[in-house]
Amino acid sequence: MQQTSSFIRSFVRREGRFTKAQREALQQHWPHYGIDPEQQQLNFETLFIKKQAVVLDIGFGNGESLLTLAEQHPELNFLGVEVYRPGIGNLLRNAYDSKLENIRVINTDVVELLQNNIAASSFSAVLIWFADPWPKRRHHKRRLIQVPFLKLLAEKLVPEGELNIATDWQPYAKHIHETVKLSGLYTDIPASTFIQQRPQTKFERRGGRLGHNISEQIYILKTS
Repeated sequence: MQQTSSFIRSFVRREGRFTKAQREALQQHWPHYGIDPEQQQLNFETLFIKKQAVVLDIGFGNGESLLTLAEQHPELNFLGVEVYRPGIGNLLRNAYDSKLENIRVINTDVVELLQNNIAASSFSAVLIWFADPWPKRRHHKRRLIQVPFLKLLAEKLVPEGELNIATDWQPYAKHIHETVKLSGLYTDIPASTFIQQRPQTKFERRGGRLGHNISEQIYILKTS
């Protein structure tokens, strides 16, 4: 039975402006790369050509970093979740041009996806890079990184699975660190066990131009 999410949405769904290439890519390549989960539990062994570890990328934006990761790590499968459809179109066009088969994409709320469509211990790693920090105090409740969400992620990670978070907003970085510690579910580690060099995103480059410090926090799921 499909659950109704009690989480406060951490995003505002905006369709944005499509380029002709993005719209055509979405129409042409969604049947191959896109997943419409509906109410069934996803089976990664049938969704991906190769049976290998699956990494969840939450909010991949225009897909630039996800595309680079998939190219650099053919030994991993990547499931990208994004609500911004022009960004999805951009990723699909580039994934097709690069003949990548280790990417699949879902256009939905990640909380609903995790609650309704993902089995326990499905992901070897979860990436959350430059999510909306919701800087105004009255909007802090909308931040994605909250204890209930961290508990939901813990159910879907394999034992000692990795949680990889990056932000350029230091108050949010502090919130993330305190919230992860409060959850009691994760242990921080000095470097990723999967990704040797994190590709820059558009949001990271914008933060750099604004003089923001980049904070990367990496954790693994505790086993006891």
